Amino acid sequence: MIVVTSIDDPRVAEFYNDGKVGVLPTDTIYGLTASAHNPEAVTRLYELKDREQKPGTVVAASVDQLRELGVASQYLDQVAHLWPNPISIEVPVGPELNYLSQNTGHCAFRVVADAELRKLLEKTGPLATSSANHPGKPVADNIAEALHYFNDRVDFYVDGGERKNRPPSTVARLQPDGSLFIARQGAVPINEKGEIL
Repeated sequence: MIVVTSIDDPRVAEFYNDGKVGVLPTDTIYGLTASAHNPEAVTRLYELKDREQKPGTVVAASVDQLRELGVASQYLDQVAHLWPNPISIEVPVGPELNYLSQNTGHCAFRVVADAELRKLLEKTGPLATSSANHPGKPVADNIAEALHYFNDRVDFYVDGGERKNRPPSTVARLQPDGSLFIARQGAVPINEKGEIL
């Protein structure tokens, strides 16, 4: 288990590309993370969270990265105007992404605005993320708290300092009629029409 002090450390991208699972400061909170292109790493991430039938969020540097991952353009085109932003949008996905959706047929995606994280994602491709905690427990605000949850069961940690009281992402679900169901208002509030408030 390795603790890295900067998201810019070149080893971080190598870790993801080698299929490792890590804790990373995302554009919002600390997340348990793995390459979204690696089904084995994503499965391990969900096992660490002890989280079944509740998919996490995939973060990317661009909409094109999500297309390359296999997310349908018909859904991405309806929500792309909301990105880059801390806004996670849940859309339907096909069976080829069952490992990400945990066989639910849907998963949340986000194109991030944070410059450092985007730079990393340009090297790694999209990352599957889930909050760095156990179900029902508070989200880790710092590396010490994340270590308390996962210890050496996680391959590496990226220390981004204290993240206390940072708002989580807004979470919405794309409806069949093109409107959005707002599941959680977060860092950037939106309405059902897909407008930023």
